[in-house]
Amino acid sequence: MASADDLLGDLLRQVSRSFYLSLTILPPSLREPIGLAYLLARAADTVADTRLIPRAERFGHLETLRRAYAGATADTGAVRDACAPHQARGAERRLLERLPEGVARLAALPPTDRAYARTVLATLTAGMIFDLTRFPGEDAAGLGALETLEELDHYTYLVAGCVGEFWTALSIAHRPRLAHWDAATMGARGVRFGKALQMTNVLRDVPADLRSGRCYLPARELAELDLRPADLLDPASTPRVRPLVRRLLAVTVEHYQVAWGYTLAIPRLEFRLRLACAWPLLIGLGTLAELAAHPDPLAAREPIKISRAAVRGILARSAVTVWSNRALAADAARLRGRISV
Repeated sequence: MASADDLLGDLLRQVSRSFYLSLTILPPSLREPIGLAYLLARAADTVADTRLIPRAERFGHLETLRRAYAGATADTGAVRDACAPHQARGAERRLLERLPEGVARLAALPPTDRAYARTVLATLTAGMIFDLTRFPGEDAAGLGALETLEELDHYTYLVAGCVGEFWTALSIAHRPRLAHWDAATMGARGVRFGKALQMTNVLRDVPADLRSGRCYLPARELAELDLRPADLLDPASTPRVRPLVRRLLAVTVEHYQVAWGYTLAIPRLEFRLRLACAWPLLIGLGTLAELAAHPDPLAAREPIKISRAAVRGILARSAVTVWSNRALAADAARLRGRISV
């Protein structure tokens, strides 16, 4: 039990960054399946990003994990031994060292939780394989790009939107106050929730992604601005991308609108679940506001984000506003009002 508590406690905190805030406030019945799915997805993502291992071998390791996560016999120990020694960050190394334990915990989940977790892990790892396939380079010299807005939307579903479906299904299964929810309708809103957060990441991380050989701004949309993906590596070109950035900001704000409707549909007595949803939305909208206000976000040398003090303020204020749909909606409206699209 001590080992299990550490796996879903301190280690989870070290590798999950801001998502850990939501995990800690979740009702206890939801923490294990959601936390465990996050850990296993993060382990697979770490394998996909281990550049000291040849790309073909990473594909093989991801397929091994996909089989293991699906419940088939697969040698996760071999993945651990091949990938853990290459991790510079101690937390990621320890995560991979405990892969077999995590897979065993997945198999031991109650049947419904296990089925939902396996479904979302299959989609998330498919997204990782899509990413490795779509972007064959490792740096700016091998820059690749998504082709269309539809491809970008599909990507955000694979790596984040599917989590909204998973979260919704588990919430309905575990929280009797949500038994009246229509799973299909709320699952679709949950998908938009995940896409909102992922689009925020896409817009924030453009400079770093370009240096890593990945352009998530669609090539077809760039071409309409007489730009190629490689042009974005030149800071002098980035102001010309502003119309596309504004369009993507508008799409992202629409996702947030739906995500807030999702959050406000959670009964007030489910305050833990409401906070777990409200926190990432408030932090994400704050980040989006900073992006919108930046004179040239695609040329930013450091990631654009809100301050720790701002995060602490969000956490403190939400402890009061969580009880009121009007107050929560007002907080969201204030942040949206700062976003010019």
